[in-house]
Amino acid sequence: MTPERQRPWRRTWPSGTQFLRVGVFFVVLLSPVAAQDIRGLEVCTAEKQMERRTGCLQSNIEFLQQALVKLARETQDKMTTANRDLAAARAEIATLKSTVNKLADELTQLKAKPEPNSKK
Repeated sequence: MTPERQRPWRRTWPSGTQFLRVGVFFVVLLSPVAAQDIRGLEVCTAEKQMERRTGCLQSNIEFLQQALVKLARETQDKMTTANRDLAAARAEIATLKSTVNKLADELTQLKAKPEPNSKK
């Protein structure tokens, strides 16, 4: 029998990546950034009346939806700009490739021609 079969209760040591994952999780969990409030959101748990709490939550939802729309618009604008720049870069690359091919053809033609000043 192998040692694994003799002691099925015994666990092997976790790999280094598992330790790293757990460590990163705890760093993120305990970091002060995780405890920061979102500017513009209200704390609705402090409200005692259900109508006020509901209004507070609806206000938060509207704020988050507006923020999401704004971020989506900004992201779309950035993607449009990046796509425009990419298209321009591709056009420039195509132009440069044709220029390089033209120069390579001219170079091969120059190498193929014998020099007129050579003495035989």
